[in-house]
Amino acid sequence: MIAERLTAQLLAGPPARDPEAVVHRLLAIQGQDPRGARLAIRARSSGLSAADVDLALSDDRSLLITWLNRGTLHLVGSEDYPWLFMLTTPRSLAGNARRLAQEGVTPARAERGVRVIERSLAEEGPLTRLQLRDRIARAGVRTEGQALVHLLMLACLRGLAVRGPMSGREHAYVLVRDWLEPWAPIDRDRALAELARRYLAGHGPADERDLAKWAGVTLRDARTGLDAIAAELSSGKSGQVDLAKRSPPARLPPPRLLGSFDPVLHGWTSPEAVLGSHQGIVTVNGLFRPFALVRGRAAATWSLSAGEISLKPFRPLGSREKAALDREAEDVLRYLAPLS
Repeated sequence: MIAERLTAQLLAGPPARDPEAVVHRLLAIQGQDPRGARLAIRARSSGLSAADVDLALSDDRSLLITWLNRGTLHLVGSEDYPWLFMLTTPRSLAGNARRLAQEGVTPARAERGVRVIERSLAEEGPLTRLQLRDRIARAGVRTEGQALVHLLMLACLRGLAVRGPMSGREHAYVLVRDWLEPWAPIDRDRALAELARRYLAGHGPADERDLAKWAGVTLRDARTGLDAIAAELSSGKSGQVDLAKRSPPARLPPPRLLGSFDPVLHGWTSPEAVLGSHQGIVTVNGLFRPFALVRGRAAATWSLSAGEISLKPFRPLGSREKAALDREAEDVLRYLAPLS
């Protein structure tokens, strides 16, 4: 199963040629860590740099980041935003309201904050988080603590704003209506079918619970989507399904350095297949640390500081594994050079 999933994830087999191809295959890449999202693309492509991701976000407008699946920031294709927004954001609104209240932002002040965000973006164009913070604070709305984050989240959950272009090293917010082309009405059942199809393309084999957890939709919606494409599926072990028209799995990939919050840890109900007994080391208090993938399993954590990558293996590594990870470290530094 691990070979099949790594192949679906583009970690095994032929690499993608551009950031859009990686995002299209995975449908949504967790995006709260900018470096981690860019490294997810590096590990699944060839010949790119982080600057190519920034170009797709800015000049090409082909990618964007916003709150979608599970109420978490995700990097998605601009063409997939409308239907993913429709399916995955409604369940996040109640949690957002609760968090704003905990941060001392009343419903009336939250509405004022959203109006400030919308007006500022309409009048001034792309603005960074800090620029929006200043404008919201001047309107008498609390921005301390996590209040600002949840105000920005509310504007995004309303479908008003997304994170679009890069402004220097910062990601700027834009109005959806200014940044994206208008779209036709979306049929919900067709969208659920597309969700199931695209999820399996990047995560199969999997089951309905895996899909529901990954997308943050109800189990009923996950079943509806999978039932709609039943004719396109093949059945596997333990109730798992996959797309029937899929190439055989590739061989396990060579050692690879994966970034924080890598998608290979988020696509299913449990990351145990990759992390094994090391789950408590790679995942700490809701954070997912960068790690090395060796023979299809987590073999070390790694960190980047002062231009150097440090590796902490879980077991002794062979000379070939060490050499391969050294080459990976060099490529990570090359890839991230535009951001350093």
